[in-house]
Amino acid sequence: MKLVVGLGNPGIEYQFTPHNAGFLAIDRLAERSGVTVANRRGKALTARAIVAGQEVLLAKPETFMNLSGLSVAALLRELEIPVPSASEKSGLIVIYDELAIPLGQLRIRERGSAGGHNGVKSISSVLGSEEWIRIRIGVGKPPTTTGREIKAGGTNYLLSPMRKMELGVLDEVLDDAARAVEMVLTDGVGKAMNEFNRKVNGESADSKE
Repeated sequence: MKLVVGLGNPGIEYQFTPHNAGFLAIDRLAERSGVTVANRRGKALTARAIVAGQEVLLAKPETFMNLSGLSVAALLRELEIPVPSASEKSGLIVIYDELAIPLGQLRIRERGSAGGHNGVKSISSVLGSEEWIRIRIGVGKPPTTTGREIKAGGTNYLLSPMRKMELGVLDEVLDDAARAVEMVLTDGVGKAMNEFNRKVNGESADSKE
C-alpha cells in the first residue's frame, strides 16, 4: 500500500485558501476513486482507495500544517510502510501548495528541501528524511508581462480565501495533480516528472528554484 497525503489546515474557514491546495487535491483523488475521506486514523482524515489499480490510503492530517509530520509518521507506522530513504523506495507521496510556483502550474520532485514550507519542514524533521515524493501545486502570482515575478504576500495570502477566478484555475490543476499521482503509481516518478514538469520560458521547471 502507498500513502498519499495532502497538506492543509482543518476547519471550514481554511477550506478554499491557497494553503489547503493539498487537501483539495486529496478530495479530487477521492472523488475520482468514488470514496469519501472521512475515517479517522493516525491524526488524519483518511480513506482507502484504488488509484490507478493500486491500493492507497488517502490522508488529510488534522494536526494543522506545522505539525503534519506527526500524522505522516503515525500513518507510516500503522501501515508498516518504511520511512523513505536513499536506499528505500518511497511509499509516500505528499501534495502541497507552493508559493514559488505560479498558480496554474504543477511540479513533481523526488526529494528536496522544505523551501520555507512549514508542513514540509515538519515531515522531513519527524521522518529524518527528505527522500519522499512531493507534488507541488503552484499558488503564487504569475509573472507580469515584463517577466517580473509578483510576490503573493506570504502567510496572509496563504490563509485568505481564494477568489472565484483563482479557484477556477486551481480546479484544473487539481485534475493534473490527480493524474500526476496516478502516473507516479503506474509509471514511476521519473516519467511523471517528464510529463508534468513542463518547461517555462525555455528553462527546465526547476531551474529557478
